[in-house]
Amino acid sequence: QVQLVESGGGLVQPGGSLRLSCAASRGTFIMYVMSWYRQAPGKERELVATITSTSGSPNYADSVKGRFTISRDNAKNTVYLQMNSLKPEDTAVYYCHAREYGVPARLGTWGKGTLVTVSS
Repeated sequence: QVQLVESGGGLVQPGGSLRLSCAASRGTFIMYVMSWYRQAPGKERELVATITSTSGSPNYADSVKGRFTISRDNAKNTVYLQMNSLKPEDTAVYYCHAREYGVPARLGTWGKGTLVTVSS
């Protein structure tokens, strides 16, 4: 069973940038489709971005397109989320998620999350 540990969250001013990292262990990283989700206070968890093992054709939520970039380093078993031009509405707990190809997202593995707060 893969284990996921997120890092890189914190407090940032509107318009600023942060890079989140998610380190995976106890699994064959290249077998997993990796995603970032987020959950804002009082809201449901939502998918932010997804990347396949070959890093081809990442997918993004409309709300972050052009501002966020997901990437992965298979040699380091790590997936990243570069967040630029941050807005207060990006404030949320960000979760890393891993699932094997063909497995529904609900059966994947979650990290514990890292808090991102965008505020002046």
